[in-house]
Amino acid sequence: MLEQIPQPIELDADREAELTERIDQWLSHMTWRPDFARWRESRIWQERVQQDRLHLIERYGGALAGRRILDLGSGMGGGSVALALAGAVPLAFEYNRAYCDITRLRAARYDLALPVINGVGESLPFADQSFDLAICWDVVEHVQNPEQLLAELARVLRPGGRVLLTIINRYALRDPHYHMPLLNWIPRPLAETIIEQQGRSKGGSAFSDRQKLSEMHYYTMSSFRRLAARYGFAVGDIREDHVRRGEGSASGLKGQVRDVLRRVGLAHIAYLTYRTFVQGTYELLLVKTIDAS
Repeated sequence: MLEQIPQPIELDADREAELTERIDQWLSHMTWRPDFARWRESRIWQERVQQDRLHLIERYGGALAGRRILDLGSGMGGGSVALALAGAVPLAFEYNRAYCDITRLRAARYDLALPVINGVGESLPFADQSFDLAICWDVVEHVQNPEQLLAELARVLRPGGRVLLTIINRYALRDPHYHMPLLNWIPRPLAETIIEQQGRSKGGSAFSDRQKLSEMHYYTMSSFRRLAARYGFAVGDIREDHVRRGEGSASGLKGQVRDVLRRVGLAHIAYLTYRTFVQGTYELLLVKTIDAS
C-alpha cells in the first residue's frame, strides 16, 4: 500500500500523462519482475513510499523541518519531493537529464519550487562546507570515479557533517540490480553472459547506453571503509546499529531464528556473517571527522 502523504490539490491530466510516459521509458527493461505492476505504480508515485527513508534521515541526520539537504543522485525525485513535503529544504542533484525533467513534473504536482540541478557527483557546483547533511542512495556503484565523489562530498560538507549513503556488497548472494543469485561469485564475463541469456540486460531500453555489471563499483565493507577514511569519513553500518540495539522485526522462521540468536547473544555475530556473504545493499552513515581538503 502506498504511504499517505499530502495529496496534490488538483491533478493536471496532461501533466500526469506526460509524467507517466516519461517514467515508463525507464521501466521497460524490468518487465520480467513478477511484481512489475505494483513496482511501476510505486515509481509513478515514488514520493508516497519514502516514509522509512524519511525516518532514517531524521534519526541519523537530525530534524527535517527547515533543513537544507543535498540529495545527491536524486533519481526520479521521489525522495526530494517527500523531503520538501515533510518541511525540509532539499536540493535535487542528478546526472540523468531525463530524471531531472521527471523530478520537476513530480514537484509540480504539489506546486513545489524544488531546485533541480543536472550534473555529476565528481564535480559538485557548490562552495566548500555548504551542507551539513547529504543523502546519496544508489549512486556510488554507478559513478565513473567513486573516490572523486567522496572527495567532493568531503569538500562540500562542514566538519561533523553527515552523509547517508548506500553501497553494493561485492559478494552479495543475490545481485540487487539484476535480482539473480551468485552473479557476484563468478567471473564478470560469465555473469554478463548469464544476464543476457536470462533477458535481464539493459539492451533495448532507455538504459542501453549505461553500465554493464563489470563497469559498476561494488565493495566489501572493509574496503569501502578504508576508501572513505582517505577522505576524512568515519563509516557506520546502520543495520548493524539496529542489531546492536535489538531493533527490527521479522515473521515466520526468520523471526524465530532471530529471536533465538538474540537470546543466546549471537545476533551480532550472525549479522556480520550475513553482511559479508548475503546482504545486497549496505546502508551507511558517513561522518566527516576531519577536513580532508
